[in-house]
Amino acid sequence: MSLKEELRNERVSHLDLSGFCQIASGTAVRDALTAMRQNKTNVCLVTRDGSLTGIFTERDVLTKVATTPEKLDVPVDDIMTANPITVAPDSSAADALWLMDEKKFRNLPVVSRSGQILGNMTHQAVISYLAARYPVEVLNRPPRPDQFPQKQEGG
Repeated sequence: MSLKEELRNERVSHLDLSGFCQIASGTAVRDALTAMRQNKTNVCLVTRDGSLTGIFTERDVLTKVATTPEKLDVPVDDIMTANPITVAPDSSAADALWLMDEKKFRNLPVVSRSGQILGNMTHQAVISYLAARYPVEVLNRPPRPDQFPQKQEGG
């Protein structure tokens, strides 16, 4: 099976979707950043009454907060991307990757049909999946495979 077919057949729900934290709507940006640091992630999924209402990422911090520190105390709702595009857990990994590429997303929330947040798909989730499926091919690949040494090593 080719890599393309493999990603078409693989469901998003089989990837590691754990790279996120969850915060309530109305949380101050400062507290959202604290949650991101504590969870060692670059994205918060913002909820209201258990439903996804927005996504807040490090990109939002860099483009909307870094130059205006007074925004650290505003609600994250003022900074986040409201009503983010999501995918269902039964979506193919290939389709989700295509969507991420097309829309220039680094994070893609995965939400069940009933509205339950199941996780956050990232490029790293796909890389980890591929590394687990093809460990020798992925992990032993040299950093620059087209580069050849000019002279024998140790000589």
